[in-house]
Amino acid sequence: MGRDGRIPLPQVIGPDGAIMTAADLPPVNTKRWVIRRKAEVVAAVEGGLLTLDEACRRYSLSVEEFLGWERAIHRYGMSGLRVTHAQQYRSARL
Repeated sequence: MGRDGRIPLPQVIGPDGAIMTAADLPPVNTKRWVIRRKAEVVAAVEGGLLTLDEACRRYSLSVEEFLGWERAIHRYGMSGLRVTHAQQYRSARL
């Protein structure tokens, strides 16, 4: 089941508006997390393609790291996922 208890869907709308399936997800061994890949994982979890637990296990993420990506997208859009922007946003809150 997805984060909200729904049965996972075989496809979701990706961050660029295109249909995304499990085959479109970043590789399991991803080491370099560019904005697009982070956004794809967030879209997959929000759309029910992966559960939060599955995404964290599959990509060796902590729940806090994933939730940070999700929060950044909702607050600042995809540009909020840039590492340099995340540092600026953190500094602005202090």
